[in-house]
Order: sequence, then C-alpha cells, then structure tokens
Amino acid sequence: MLRSLTVAREACERFHPGLLAALEDLTLTEREAEGSPVIEIYRRHNGPGLLVPASYAGGEASPLEAVRVQRALSALSPSLGIATAMHHFTVAMLFALAETADRLTPAQVKVLSGIAADGLLLASGWAEGRTDQNILLPSVTAELTPEGYRVNGSKKPCSLSSAMDVLTASVAVTDADGNGALALLLIPGNSPGITTRPFWASPVLAAAQSHEVLLDNVLVPEELAITSTPDDADRLDDLQQSGFLWFELLASATYTGAASTLVNAVFEAGRGDAQSRAALATKLDAAIALLEGTARAVEAGLSGDEAVASVLVARYAGQDLLAATVDLAAEMLGGIAFIKSFDVAYLASAVRALAFHPPSRASVATQLDEYFQGQQLRLQ
Repeated sequence: MLRSLTVAREACERFHPGLLAALEDLTLTEREAEGSPVIEIYRRHNGPGLLVPASYAGGEASPLEAVRVQRALSALSPSLGIATAMHHFTVAMLFALAETADRLTPAQVKVLSGIAADGLLLASGWAEGRTDQNILLPSVTAELTPEGYRVNGSKKPCSLSSAMDVLTASVAVTDADGNGALALLLIPGNSPGITTRPFWASPVLAAAQSHEVLLDNVLVPEELAITSTPDDADRLDDLQQSGFLWFELLASATYTGAASTLVNAVFEAGRGDAQSRAALATKLDAAIALLEGTARAVEAGLSGDEAVASVLVARYAGQDLLAATVDLAAEMLGGIAFIKSFDVAYLASAVRALAFHPPSRASVATQLDEYFQGQQLRLQ
C-alpha cells in the first residue's frame, strides 16, 4: 500500500477504530450508491465528533490529523468524504464561535454538546456574503415573530439531507429598521415544515445525500439563532472565515483520498515501470504536501488573508495535480481495467468534482491577482 495512504489510514484508525474495516465490507459500488449505509456506519464509529473539543467529549483532531482522516475514509468512499466535510466544517465554525463568544444560549450549547456525545450530524445550508454590506444575501428568509423565526425557502444541494439531525442554515433577516442582515439558524432536522426532494441526479457522489431541503414556515426558537449585533458586527464574518478554511482543507482532502485509490491500484497491479510509477506518485504526493503544509500552518496559527490565500493555493494547485494524476493512473491501469471495473471510471469522475466546489477560480481571480501583488485579500 502507498506510504501516504498507510499514514492516513493509521490516523483514521486512531480516531475511528474499525471504521475502515466496516467500510471495506462493502464494494465501492455499494458504498457509493443512493441509499448507501456509509453515513450511518460513520456515525456508529464516532465520526461526528472528530473536530469536537475534548471538553465536549470529542476527538479534538488537529487540522493535520483531520485531513489525514478525511483522505483515508474518502479513499474508500468519496461520497462519505464530501458528506462529512460538510458536517465537519460547520462543526469547526460553531466551536470557533464557542471559544470566542460569551453569549451562547443554553439551546446552542445543548446542540454543541450532542455532536460527539449523541452522534449528531449537521447538514450545511450556506450562502456566500458578509452581513450588512454590498453582498448577495441568502435566498432563504427568516421573519422574527413572537414565537421565534419563521423560515421559508430551500437549500440545494444539501448533503446529509436524509441523515441530518440539525440543519445549519444561513438566512436573510430584517431588523427593526428594515436593514438586511445575515443570521445562522440551528434548525432541528425533524422540525415540522422541513421536507426534501430529489436534486442530485448524477450517480457520482450519490451517497452524500445532496438533495434539496425545503423549509415551509419552519418555526425556529430565537435562542437557536446566531446573529451579529452593533457591538460585534464582524462576528459572523470571523465565523465564516474559520468555516471557509476548514471546508477547503477537508474538501481537498476528500478528492485527494479518492485519487489515492487509483494510484494505489497502479502500484498493486505493478503497472508501468519504476520511473512511470514514481512520476505518478510524485504528482499525488505533491498535492498531499500542499494540503498538509497548509494544515500545519493553520495549526501553528496562520490566519487572516494569509491563511485564506494559502488554502486557496493548495486547493487550486492540488486540483490541477489531481486531474493529471487520475488521467495518468487510468491510462496506466489500461483499457481492460476501465472496461471491466466500475471503480476506475467512477473514481476518475469523482475526483473531477473538486473543480465544482466554491469558490471557482474565475470568481476569485481578481482578488488573488491583487493579493499576490501585495493588496488585501477581499473575498465576497
């Protein structure tokens, strides 16, 4: 087995003993199909608590440990990887808030306390934007009533749409002066008015449960809302930056794990000569090194513009490396392997989906161009 994959699997086994063996009891086809049991297998192996602090009964994985765990499980199920990436980046945001805020409500603390202890899974419904600035607010709206927030709209695609215990959703709210603002609601997944309908039509990553979640007059207690105030108007800004860093790290790790399976297959089959195999593994390990280097830097305290730029460089450069890696791996495995095995075509297609995650390269090209020339990085 590839050295890098062995390292990732060892990290996963430390945090989730038995998880990889349980996943390997299923074929890749079974793991990736609509209705696959991989998410519940993950829940049973203490998956939801990976990034939860030890004080909340969680694993408190470091950024480096988290990306390694993510690579290992994604090598077996890219669908599980992307579904759990959505959960984990939301968890990281909420606990970043818990560490800095002095006004979490008892209801919010109860949600945080249940993630590791009760295996709660958090679905993520988000939109880009910064509160009260010239930005695009979420399409989901929330009206404050005496009973709480009345929420209407839909989120799509929303991974974990069937398995979620809590929907974390960004919503547009209007204050008493008529100003638009951004709020984050922690919505119990079994709330009346929440339904799902099919959205993800592709068989690739179908097990991530990325369908549409509809909210029809869903009542959410006010104590489950996280909003900014005049005294801390950048509160949700900071929260979103933490989540952005974690999402890019974990999403990149997911597709790197999927690519690792194809590269490992080349080595196990002895395809090509030593020079061609070394060239193939070099591409993969370069993507891993970019990702792990950024994770180490974030762990050491890298923050702000520099952290955002670093994770974007790792993501986009890694995206190019992974595309070249899977193309070469598929070629080296040969036409018969492609014809006879579901796995080769599936994994090669799955890895390409990294390019579809926000932010697209085009959407941040101007900001990165300015940043590389010494200006402030202003992502919207």
